[in-house]
Amino acid sequence: MKSYFVHPQAIVETNDIGDDSRIWAFAHVLPKAKIGSNCNINDHTFIENEVIIGNNVTVKSGVYIWDGVTIQDNVFIGPNVTFTNDLRPRSKQYPPEFLQTILEEWASIGANSTIVAGNTVGKYAMVGAGSVVTKNIPNNTLWYGNPAEFRSYICNCGVKLNEMLQCSECHKQYFLEGGFIVED
Repeated sequence: MKSYFVHPQAIVETNDIGDDSRIWAFAHVLPKAKIGSNCNINDHTFIENEVIIGNNVTVKSGVYIWDGVTIQDNVFIGPNVTFTNDLRPRSKQYPPEFLQTILEEWASIGANSTIVAGNTVGKYAMVGAGSVVTKNIPNNTLWYGNPAEFRSYICNCGVKLNEMLQCSECHKQYFLEGGFIVED
């Protein structure tokens, strides 16, 4: 017995869906896609076969997720985010395998952003609306623009860190280790 919701006007060809997930109208999910528990897949989305979506993921309307994309737990994907999976696409010519794109836990991608194939967005990272991600984004950083550029370090709660790498909201302290930010 399924323990998730599928809107009657959605096409869902996979049974690999976790408990309490919701898939809304005009979404199309192909047979080999994997969707975790407590996900919310909004209207007008498309999820291809070789896609893995973790638990507690929100996918807003108008998002197409192509083969090679892995979305870990607690990720937010804003409306009309665009993923790619082939750096040299040609009609009816497919690569032996698609590039892997990974959104790590708690990453947030702003509306209308483009994530170019083969990149990783790190844990708790944020990509601002309308950005084009052309390289890996480290954890706990804020990036935006075209191409997306580093703008600030951010706390797990999403607030920009001050010069001392401390959060003014929740007061967590961070430090740099090997060029990467880590929680104290």
